[in-house]
Amino acid sequence: MLSIVLPTLRTRWTGFAGSFLALALGVTMLATMGLALASSLRAPERKPERFAAAPLVVKGTDTLRVPTPIGERVHKLAHPRPVPARVVARLRQLGPVVEDRSFDVRLRGDSNVTLAGHPWSTAAFAPYRLADGRAPRADDEVVVSRDWTHEYAPPLRPGSRLETSRGRLRVVGITEGLGFEKALFSTDRRAAELAPRSTQLVADADLSAVREAVRGHGVQVLTGDARRLADADPGRDSEALTAMNAMFGTAGGIATFVSAFVVASTFAYAVAQRRREFGLLRTAGATPRQIRTMVLCEALVVGTLASAAGCALAEYAAPALADWTVDEGLAPRWFAIGRHAWPYHAAFWTGLLVAVGGAAAASWRAGRTAPTDALREAAVDSRARTRGRWLAGGGLLVTAAVTLLLTLVTDPGDLLHRKTYITRPMLLITGVALLAPVVVRPLAGLLAWLPARLPGAVGMLAGRHATTGVRRTASLAAPVLVTVALAGSLLGAGATLNEAKDAETRARTSADFVVTPAHDSGFDRATLRRLRDLPGIDVSATSSSAVYVLEEKTALIASPATAADPTGLEATTRLPLVAGKVSRLDDDSIIVNEEWAQHTVGQRVRVWLGDGTRKTLRIAAVMRTGTGDNGVYITPRNAPAAPVDRVSVRLAEDADPATAAAGLKTAVHESGGRIHTAEEWCRDVASATTNRTTRAGLFLVLGIALLYTGISLANTMVMSTSDRVRDLALLRLTGATRRQIRMTVAVEAVLVVAVGGVLGLLVAVLDLAGMWAALGLLSVHVPLALPWAALGVVLGGCALLAVLCTVIPAGLSLRRRAVDLAGVRE
Repeated sequence: MLSIVLPTLRTRWTGFAGSFLALALGVTMLATMGLALASSLRAPERKPERFAAAPLVVKGTDTLRVPTPIGERVHKLAHPRPVPARVVARLRQLGPVVEDRSFDVRLRGDSNVTLAGHPWSTAAFAPYRLADGRAPRADDEVVVSRDWTHEYAPPLRPGSRLETSRGRLRVVGITEGLGFEKALFSTDRRAAELAPRSTQLVADADLSAVREAVRGHGVQVLTGDARRLADADPGRDSEALTAMNAMFGTAGGIATFVSAFVVASTFAYAVAQRRREFGLLRTAGATPRQIRTMVLCEALVVGTLASAAGCALAEYAAPALADWTVDEGLAPRWFAIGRHAWPYHAAFWTGLLVAVGGAAAASWRAGRTAPTDALREAAVDSRARTRGRWLAGGGLLVTAAVTLLLTLVTDPGDLLHRKTYITRPMLLITGVALLAPVVVRPLAGLLAWLPARLPGAVGMLAGRHATTGVRRTASLAAPVLVTVALAGSLLGAGATLNEAKDAETRARTSADFVVTPAHDSGFDRATLRRLRDLPGIDVSATSSSAVYVLEEKTALIASPATAADPTGLEATTRLPLVAGKVSRLDDDSIIVNEEWAQHTVGQRVRVWLGDGTRKTLRIAAVMRTGTGDNGVYITPRNAPAAPVDRVSVRLAEDADPATAAAGLKTAVHESGGRIHTAEEWCRDVASATTNRTTRAGLFLVLGIALLYTGISLANTMVMSTSDRVRDLALLRLTGATRRQIRMTVAVEAVLVVAVGGVLGLLVAVLDLAGMWAALGLLSVHVPLALPWAALGVVLGGCALLAVLCTVIPAGLSLRRRAVDLAGVRE
């Protein structure tokens, strides 16, 4: 068989080039995503940073540990506990003790620059060393690290002034930079004012004596590399890994689907182009089995070479992807592509399987066709409605519909999860694509109605070509279908969810203004007092915390909690209650949502507060689930360590908004707070529902789909035009001019893109309709938010690419004599 396959590949290499390119690019994508995913599974061992030179660090309890029948359940506390005062007193008897009090400082005029503030006594533990100037002595004096001084204009030096959210500061010293933070050091006294709560300290004493002093108080003693747990956000590497795993895993899954979909379509089309050749072979005595074996051997050879080429290209593509994620801030500085073998194996064998599977599916029908039927089918697609397509396509659509209905009945909130709305379109895309030949002829005929009304025969011919070559049109429309469907589904889902969040936030907010602090430590007491003293307003100061509950005696669940005084909360917020009243909230109760296992008013539920304190609280009210971010509400006494991070303000009926806004601005001027109108606040909350990594992951997915399907569209268009050289020559011989032929193929290309666009839009609408129904069941009524601008750009780009990749090959082929081209025999 190879004696036939290899000469065929040599003589028809142009026909196999498109399949080779599509498969090589698909394998490149798979291997690249696999390498990125494998490299993000493990972080390098991080060394201590801020306390690299400290003898040892004593850290308060920062983890909640709950025993269960199946083992201990662990969760990070929202508010780590400080080292107990009596433990600190014991440590002071053993040797010098330096308490760490960190705070953030934001530069005025540039909200993107936030500095990490520390007391000067902790600088030696990094160690930071003065390069210029002296240590701070007064409350308005600071020392800064050289890491960020070049970002400030003019460059900072001793004597420079800084305008910050903590007031006007004078730089008296500059240290060498250590690279891991933008540091600012104040006096210990000023640091104690800005950060009165210290959760860790450095002790210079004998290790065994220190461990004896802290025994039984749940306090950690960190030495050696464990001192890195005392650095700011010690879990950032694991969080970054989780985010990258999700991003690369999602992108890899979509890349696998897109590449398999497009490659299978391209291979099937390449085989379908050769039906005249198969008919001749059948006439010469070839059996169906021989034809299938030949096609499979060709696919095996092409698939092997293309998969190997794709793996080789991934060697260069994967590092470029890693550099991009680091430059965009989506990955930590240490992220790089490592040496891993399994992504190459997975990509290679997947590519080979897709190649053989795509060729086998098409060759099966060609092998079963009688010789005379094969010759006739080479010109016209007379049997696009095969039983296999009906069964497979219909089965996928029925599966999608049944799973959607079951989810709507049992758990409509699941349709709002990112994993769900990213994967659901795949079933619909595949099902619609399989049934595309069934609807292409009427759809293309409908879309060709307007061009057919134009003067001349161009529009009529283009429409006839599109409706006659059903399989060709369906194959050419496949890349457009998958691109439009993914863009509409993913971007539309995000936009619809944002609209739902916005509507939900607007419905819950009865405040006229919302005030937010300039730094993470929240509002100080003086600012809160000034806000409460303003006349003609109701003020509700809230804090963000967490509550932990053990459900079914095995699962430790963390819920975001808002701490608020019930009187102010009732005045500025309309909670979506289904039972109970806000006024019943007190220090012995909690407001929960319907997602909780226990959600009956009056029930008592055992919880752990944000600092790990165990309490049993009575359910005062229950909120409906909504989009799933309602969280719970508690009183400030049940979140004593949580800073006030939001102040909602409602005006009296006779209050003037402009006067109130001016008063609010004056009250928060010293602390640098921001004043938002209710509209601005709702918009900001809605836009913040999708974090930066998630948005970047979606655009990475869409970028991969756009790039790959764009190349595949160009490739398939060139294959199609090259295969129709004889038809174009016959048109030329009948009197058509070169310009008319170019116009005909251009209009046909636009029709094909329009067919794919309509089918892709249909998939996006069907997919988003499920989310819309789920939101309706959750009592959130919003219209579908289709990304029309993005879809227009995608369709316009596909149309331009299709026209160029059709007109240019057609124009080049028409340079030869039409008589010579018309006499070509395959």
